[in-house]
Amino acid sequence: MEKLRIVYLGTPDFAVEPLRRLLEQQRENPACGYEVVGVVTMPDKVIAKRGNQLLMSPVKQYAVAEKLPVLQPESLKDETFQAELREWIADLQIVVAFRMLPESVWNMPRLGTFNLHASLLPQYRGAAPINWAIINGDKETGVTTFFLKHEIDTGDVIYRDIVPIEEDDNAGTLHDKLMLQGGETVLRTVAAIVNGDVVSHAQDTMYVNESELRPAPKIFRDTCRICWTKSVGQIYDFVRGMSPYPAAWCELVDSSGKEVALKVYEVAKEPCDHGKSCGTLVTDGKSFMKVAVEGGFVSLVEVQLAGKKRMPVADLLRGFSVAGAEMK
Repeated sequence: MEKLRIVYLGTPDFAVEPLRRLLEQQRENPACGYEVVGVVTMPDKVIAKRGNQLLMSPVKQYAVAEKLPVLQPESLKDETFQAELREWIADLQIVVAFRMLPESVWNMPRLGTFNLHASLLPQYRGAAPINWAIINGDKETGVTTFFLKHEIDTGDVIYRDIVPIEEDDNAGTLHDKLMLQGGETVLRTVAAIVNGDVVSHAQDTMYVNESELRPAPKIFRDTCRICWTKSVGQIYDFVRGMSPYPAAWCELVDSSGKEVALKVYEVAKEPCDHGKSCGTLVTDGKSFMKVAVEGGFVSLVEVQLAGKKRMPVADLLRGFSVAGAEMK
């Protein structure tokens, strides 16, 4: 039987694991029924601080090491790129953490294109599903494979696999768990397509109305600002949902009124009744800093002052006076 020809499209670390699993399976089981024939990824980045050195994407680095042909279009609508892509004669395309594709690309293979998304669709459609699932205090999330169509993240679902969110997970640890599960789910999806028994389900059969759905919009700097009027649990979830990237932040206002930006990577919860105004800073000036919020204190564990390195709060206090300071 002729093998299914697969083109893989992806860029960051999250997209390396499914590609690695596909190639491992291809090597270990020649009868798997498919072959990855090429990779599409973002153009190399120019690093000005390193003498205009070019930085390859993680997917390109892996593809080059595996001696796979690579295309790096500036524009996915470029006719030259699409002609080169067409020459690979793909039966199937797989997209993991890539750009939005024009229909002329996703509709090119005879079996279509499927995407791996880091949520249990139809929940958390959008650019930042891992962050928002934690920020919203969810206890589980997962990965979904689905066939692409015009509207982003709305195509027919093939598989959904659940991943628990632990109390101490942050966006970084959950990213890695979903990445590993994503490799398994992509393999399972490809196997179903190769075997001709793939079944997909329309997303609009999975909910009653749009109000049930939580979005996962792109995160900007203002999105990351901590609101000290929220509850202790909400702020705890917010900080871990932003950690390690892009990182939650606030402003520390010293006794002279000077404002200093402070990134917050890790906090601890101290539920209690304290009778203090939300945002009140409590510290011994040596080993701890905590902020009064609704339902208790949020204790700062790991932070970073603007222009400084990330550090435990005790290290911050050794070199920075917070006497009379306030949180904003």
